[in-house]
Amino acid sequence: MREQQNSPLPAGGETGRPVANSAGCPDRLDAVARVDLDIAAMRAEYGGDAELTETWLDDGWEPLLRNWIEFATAAGITEPNAMVLATVELTDGGPRPASRTVLCKGLSAEGVTFYTNYDSDKGEQLHAVPFASSTFSWPKLGRQVTLRGRVDQVSPEATTVYWRSRPRNSQLGAWASHQSRTVASRAELDRALSDAIARFEGVEQIPVPADWGGYILRPETVEFWQGRRSRLHNRIRMTLPGGAAATGTARVERLQP
Repeated sequence: MREQQNSPLPAGGETGRPVANSAGCPDRLDAVARVDLDIAAMRAEYGGDAELTETWLDDGWEPLLRNWIEFATAAGITEPNAMVLATVELTDGGPRPASRTVLCKGLSAEGVTFYTNYDSDKGEQLHAVPFASSTFSWPKLGRQVTLRGRVDQVSPEATTVYWRSRPRNSQLGAWASHQSRTVASRAELDRALSDAIARFEGVEQIPVPADWGGYILRPETVEFWQGRRSRLHNRIRMTLPGGAAATGTARVERLQP
C-alpha cells in the first residue's frame, strides 16, 4: 500500500481526471480534457434586476460605482475591485493599445486610484500619454463601468499611506520585481525575492521603492452598462466637462446598445 501511495501518478491521476492545483485549475495543458467548443454560440441572457435609468446618476458617478462594487462584494465576486486598465503604447509603427487588469485601491469623487511600478510598461506609457480607460466588469451581475480620462501620479504621502497598509510579502515582492522586464527563469525571480527578504530582515518598516507609487484616473466620462434581454442593454454615460468632481455641470445621456 505504501509503495502505491509513493509511486508517481499518471498525468490524469488515478482517476484519469486532470491534475488540478490549489485553485482548482489543471496544472498542465495536456491534462485538460479536449472538448469541442462552439464559441460563436456562447451567450448569456440578462435581465431580472431593477432597470438602470438616468436617475441612478442623480447623486453623481462615484456613489453609484461604489454601490456597484459593494453589490459585487456582497455577491461573492472574486476581486470586485479589479479593473481592466487600457493605455497607449508609442511604437515605431505608431500608437498601439495596451491593456491589463489592475486593482482599484482608492475611490473618491476625484477618480479611481491604483498602484504600480512607475518604470513598468504601463508606467512608461502613462508618462508618454497620460490618459487611460479603465473598465470594471462583473459578468455574473450583468454590469460594467468604464471610466476614461487623464491619469496623474498621486502624492508621495498618499503612496506611503497605502504602502504601509500592504502585507509585508507584497512589499517584498515589489522590491524583488523589476516589473515588465524580462527574467531568465522562475528560479531567478525567486532568488530576487530571497535577496529582498535578506536585505530587509530585522527592518520593521520596509521603505517604499523609489520607482513605485500610485496613479489616479480622473474621469472625463463614466459609462454604466447593464445587460438586458435581446441585447438591448442599458448604457448611461455621464460626461464631466468641469472635472470628475464637478457633477453639477455633468451631462447624462442614454446610449444605444
